[in-house]
Amino acid sequence: MIDAESGYMGGKVDRPTYKLVCGGDTGHAETVKVVFDPKAVTFRQLTELFFKVHDPTQVGRQGPNVGDQYRSAIFASDEKQLTEVKALLAELQKAGPFAGKRIATAVALGGKFWPAEAYHQDYYEKNGYR
Repeated sequence: MIDAESGYMGGKVDRPTYKLVCGGDTGHAETVKVVFDPKAVTFRQLTELFFKVHDPTQVGRQGPNVGDQYRSAIFASDEKQLTEVKALLAELQKAGPFAGKRIATAVALGGKFWPAEAYHQDYYEKNGYR
């Protein structure tokens, strides 16, 4: 990985803030923009990791965080990534820990990425998981 930045995607409001997003009216999801070197790690490897580090069967929440902004989503950069992640979702539905379960992860082409406020950047390093 080259870089990761916290932010918001998938909504209808320009320049969303955490307060606006938490209000539930912007349609944004809290996201992480990941910049990676495909020679070092593939998109497939990153998406496999995504499904290992959270519960993609939860709707409108992740752990103790509740609200549509915490929905499970992948915003692909292009059609190739979109096709790859849809294929992975189909595989996960057939075998492994999610076989037979409804995976709630939304998959779409990414739109505008809005960086989150500075206090959200490197949140885990600053605060740990809460």
